[in-house]
Amino acid sequence: QVQLVESGGGLVQAGNSLRVSCAASGGTFGTYVMGWFRQAPGKEREFVAAITWTSTSTYYADSVKGRFTISRDNAKNTLYLQMNSLKSEDTAVYYCAAGSGGISWSPRRPDAYDYWGQGTQVTVSS
Repeated sequence: QVQLVESGGGLVQAGNSLRVSCAASGGTFGTYVMGWFRQAPGKEREFVAAITWTSTSTYYADSVKGRFTISRDNAKNTLYLQMNSLKSEDTAVYYCAAGSGGISWSPRRPDAYDYWGQGTQVTVSS
């Protein structure tokens, strides 16, 4: 069983950049597909980005495509989300998630992931 801890959130002005990280422990990080989700107040949790075991494939929500980049370092057991050109609508709690993947894996579905971190707050001021 893997434990996930996010970090790097904070307050940033619109147009600036921020990188959030997700440190994994207690499992073999490289055997998990990973995803980032976010949840704003009063809204449902939504998909942001996902990455396969060896970074062969990445997936993005339309709202962040071209601005956000997901990456992973399996040697460091860490997942990253580089966020550029931030907008006020990016304000949310950001969660990382781990799943086993497989042929039927749907990267955009929260129920495709088995383990979740506690989240890190990202606030973008306009």
